[in-house]
Amino acid sequence: MRIIVDVMGGDNAPGELVKGAVQAAELYSANYILVGDRTAIEAVAAEQGYDLSRFEIVHTESVICMEDDPISVVRAKRDSSMGVGLQMLADDRGDAFVSTGNTGALFTGATLIVRKIKGIQRAAIASVLPFSTPVLLLDSGANLTVTPDQLVQFSMMGSIYMQNLFNLSSPRVGLLNNGIEACKGTALQLGAYEKLLADESVNFVGNIEASRIPHNACDVLVTDGFTGNIVLKYTEGMGKMMIGTLKGMFKANTLTKMSALLVKGQLGEIKHTFDASEYGGAPFLGISRPVIKAHGNSNAKAFRNAIRQAIDYVNTGVTYDIARAIGEIKQAENAEREEKSNG
Repeated sequence: MRIIVDVMGGDNAPGELVKGAVQAAELYSANYILVGDRTAIEAVAAEQGYDLSRFEIVHTESVICMEDDPISVVRAKRDSSMGVGLQMLADDRGDAFVSTGNTGALFTGATLIVRKIKGIQRAAIASVLPFSTPVLLLDSGANLTVTPDQLVQFSMMGSIYMQNLFNLSSPRVGLLNNGIEACKGTALQLGAYEKLLADESVNFVGNIEASRIPHNACDVLVTDGFTGNIVLKYTEGMGKMMIGTLKGMFKANTLTKMSALLVKGQLGEIKHTFDASEYGGAPFLGISRPVIKAHGNSNAKAFRNAIRQAIDYVNTGVTYDIARAIGEIKQAENAEREEKSNG
């Protein structure tokens, strides 16, 4: 297995990203291709004492910045670390691509260079919300506006992902809405509810209010990318606030510090539960080959986990299962059309 790693994107490049790649290489069996400025990569390795002999390095001088127009990855900056890495993936010179770079550019490049699975209308960013029972949220930022049919496809893709990576036999799909009643929501939610209810390929459990998301209401939560990104950012912020509040409470005085020692294990479990870096990154479901978006401010641990996620994604064959499911749906639709025309 060959993992292509963009080590020049995001806030902590290349230091933390090279460190994360080195940690991943020590833990996970794969061949690693580092894409980026060779001089900068080697400078990090020399400073930290890393052995780069196990890595292939593909040199690029250009970098996609956070303020760059997303389309630049296929135009002005196609020679960037992100553009080169995506092209390598499209050319079958690797099995998965991982980047912390500009989300819009990465999504645009994945769609236009690597391409979508045939039959998929829109790819979606699938983010795991770090609760005691993880929830897969999609779309979490790629598509600001969607249609009911696209939400149905998101449901199918998310269900396959949770079946493969979380071993759930029949993932529960929920539709994010402002109430649980079937009559709630805009035309988008009303249309999606009707279509999801009629779709036997997904285990639809109805509308999900935001207050129910952390309470094991569903395994896959579908919505448009605008709303999904707000939910994702709010969840991340609340998790950090809760952990910070607990730390402050137990550091208040000598007595609380002693109390902290008694519940150290439980505190560790809470931190683990709400730590988004444990999952590392978000896959772009619907793209024909695995592309993983790691958080822009990823440290070495988060980036290592994003690489692990890419490896798991390849090993479980999610992309092929989605393509197979879409093919079967199209086949059934064609057969139904033919039957109606003959009848």
